[in-house]
Amino acid sequence: MLLSAEHITKYQNEKCILEDVSFAIEERMKLGLIGVNGVGKTTLLRILAGEEHLDSGRIIQQNGLRVHYLPQNPRFQEGKTIYQCVLDAVNEKQREACTFEIQTILSKLGMRDYEQTVEVLSGGQRKRVALACALVSECDLLILDEPTNHLDNDMVEWLEHYLMKYPKALLMVTHDRYFLERITDHLMELDRGNLYLYDGNYETYLEMKEQRSQMEAVQLKKRQKLLKKELAWMRAGVQARGTKSQSRIDRFYELRTQCRAKQDETMQSINSITSRLGRKIMEITDLRMGYDNKILFHDVNIRVKKRDRIGIIGPNGCGKTTLLNVLSHNLEPLSGEVVIGETVKLGFFHQGDDQMDLSMRVIDYIRNQGDQIQTTDGSRTAAQLLEQFLFPKQLQYTQIKRLSGGERRRLYLLKVLIASPNVLFLDEPTNDLDIQTLTILEDYLDTFPGVIITVSHDRYFLDRICDSLFVFQADGTLREYAGGYSDYIARQAAEPDLQTVNKSRGKSRAERSSIPSFTSSERREFESIDEVIAGLEAAIADIDHQMESRQDQFDEIAVLADQREKLTRDLDLKTERWMELQEKYDAIQAARKGR
Repeated sequence: MLLSAEHITKYQNEKCILEDVSFAIEERMKLGLIGVNGVGKTTLLRILAGEEHLDSGRIIQQNGLRVHYLPQNPRFQEGKTIYQCVLDAVNEKQREACTFEIQTILSKLGMRDYEQTVEVLSGGQRKRVALACALVSECDLLILDEPTNHLDNDMVEWLEHYLMKYPKALLMVTHDRYFLERITDHLMELDRGNLYLYDGNYETYLEMKEQRSQMEAVQLKKRQKLLKKELAWMRAGVQARGTKSQSRIDRFYELRTQCRAKQDETMQSINSITSRLGRKIMEITDLRMGYDNKILFHDVNIRVKKRDRIGIIGPNGCGKTTLLNVLSHNLEPLSGEVVIGETVKLGFFHQGDDQMDLSMRVIDYIRNQGDQIQTTDGSRTAAQLLEQFLFPKQLQYTQIKRLSGGERRRLYLLKVLIASPNVLFLDEPTNDLDIQTLTILEDYLDTFPGVIITVSHDRYFLDRICDSLFVFQADGTLREYAGGYSDYIARQAAEPDLQTVNKSRGKSRAERSSIPSFTSSERREFESIDEVIAGLEAAIADIDHQMESRQDQFDEIAVLADQREKLTRDLDLKTERWMELQEKYDAIQAARKGR
């Protein structure tokens, strides 16, 4: 055993974030720590790293235990170069042998100018340098707080494979569910001061969490039944209240607190009313953009259609955020144009806190959108919406600057969603959001009737949300791939290597001119099939809604079930046909590029 926590308790102001918690970390164990934003995950990491004190309990460490902690916002001594900072994390005797490893890790993390001094680096670059320090350090326990933030997709995949082979104990807080699935063998969930332990990875956690939730639901039902009985007892004989059993009175108040806490702990989705979206949404023609004589992207042509779910990926600094700003008319391109339809109501979820006045109170920030906000469930006050998004009343009058980074992102997300947009731009929406909030966001986006365009490095999020990806190429163009991130990776692996492509370019003119093409009927079908699929999906959703509202009308449910089965078969056939046409379209585009 490397480390054990025994009956530890920790308060932040008046809030108990750890209550009599005990656990142990063994050698080579790979632990994930999860929980909603603001619950105290970072505080627990700091306690284990020796940077935060306990109110009670104790931490027992193995003699000579070496711990390295990667914080969310690392600091460095000014004046030092990137290379010097990483070298400082290595034992003096090992420095000469680690030179190649340091250079490799820095290169993989996109830091190639080793002589840059740290004070000129951005926050994201500092985080990557700190991550390099963590990976080269000689330690027995590596503690990482959101290690994938500020990494692009290639870096995240490299880090994932690195940590899968990591020979020491690992404890990390991350929202990256593929990370948790592929790296961890144990998970800890921090929930209202309690710590729940799960043996297994993220998939195992979901199964065990569901079992625990079902058991807690049964217990809650029993408590509510008992509470109803105790409430009747409390109301009876008010004049004789002084003769009532004090222990029973105390039990009544404890039961009421438990029931309320359990009902309030789950974040709810916001069913905002979305503005009507017309046929014309967005047309991007010959877009070209750059700064300081450097072209970020060029020849970008995209026609955005109803219910499009578009992901944009590429290495850091390639221009993904710039592209979103150009599409939203926040920036003027060097050439080309972006035509936005008259009915488009854009919601833009930006990176960082720049869009927030940190001196404002939480409730005033939402009230700026309106104190009465219309949703599909009826009118809601700002206070009610905040409670749905896990901002209890005592937190609503706090200044935004006092919130954790994840709580600020959750608050900003609420502000964007309640504005009823029909086109959503999401710039790294998963950064600093906890898994519960991410799940709610993904559920919301599943039923969102408008268009979603997102920049993200979260592979799970891209797989869950996107039906196409636009990938930045080395030459500044964007290439479209059908499907989510896993589909893109599979397509890349299946593509011929560069040598084969070069050989194909040497073929005769007659062979090169033999390019596949759509027939006129196929072209019409390809242009309309997205709307047909969307119509079938909407019809199935409508039947699901009817079945839910007629749960006791068995004859009608049977008829609706038959209709749903037929629509599902039609949807499967149309989806297969769409895949065939999309493959042919991709083949046509690839053949034209190879001419």
